[in-house]
Amino acid sequence: MYLDFYGLKEPPFNVTPDPHFLYFTRNHQEAYDLILYGIRHRKGFIELTGEVGSGKTTLLRAILATLGDEVHTALIVNPALTGSQLMRAMLRDFGLQVRSRDRLACIEALNEFLLEQNAEGRNVALFIDEAQNLTPDLMEQVRLLSNLETDQHKLLQIVLCGQPELKERLARPELRQLRQRVSIRYHLMPLTYQDALRYICHRLDVAGAVENKLVFEAKAVKAIFRFTGGSPRLTNAVCDGALLAGFVAGTRTIDTRCVERSIEHLKGKS
Repeated sequence: MYLDFYGLKEPPFNVTPDPHFLYFTRNHQEAYDLILYGIRHRKGFIELTGEVGSGKTTLLRAILATLGDEVHTALIVNPALTGSQLMRAMLRDFGLQVRSRDRLACIEALNEFLLEQNAEGRNVALFIDEAQNLTPDLMEQVRLLSNLETDQHKLLQIVLCGQPELKERLARPELRQLRQRVSIRYHLMPLTYQDALRYICHRLDVAGAVENKLVFEAKAVKAIFRFTGGSPRLTNAVCDGALLAGFVAGTRTIDTRCVERSIEHLKGKS
């Protein structure tokens, strides 16, 4: 609606996890580097946690794009499944066709696939998003997948990504075997104020705001930060609403009034 008015090529503050817009804070860069290191050096289990809207899924998408053909990957975005459903979803994402629903047949097909990939010098990684929703039984099934290995290294690298509740789940006594196998852990922190300022500018630049006069005033950014607490997803929602408010008001300068209108809308007060 407002793209032509602001001279933008695309919406800068969509809440979808588009790695094209990923801004690397020091925190996000560290997480990105550690996960890539863990996968490339076959460290087995990797744990990434962060609050809702902290940018975990966007980071995963960026990692998947970086790995490309270098690593054969599978992504599970909804782990609220049964054990057999999870296994079949994983095999399907790896491009494997297994007619039998028998778990042993699925494990044998997976092991054969992993050995073939290893013989060809290729690595394999499984990404499970929203992993805090995995039941203890599913957690145990995922742990057993890490038993697929050679004498030298793990055949399957597993990235568990989720909200802080994931850490709480893994701290349970019955999951101590899985917890002990996690070699890399990282928790994404909220944006600082300076991060938030650079984050907003970065997304505007990517969307094409470099050559026009679209500006977020400093006081407006401070108001955004106070409300969002440094959540990237919430920052996107407020900024998108503020751009809409600026469009309605006919201004390319986003001030605190635009931000306040956006926040009121998000709170359901308008």
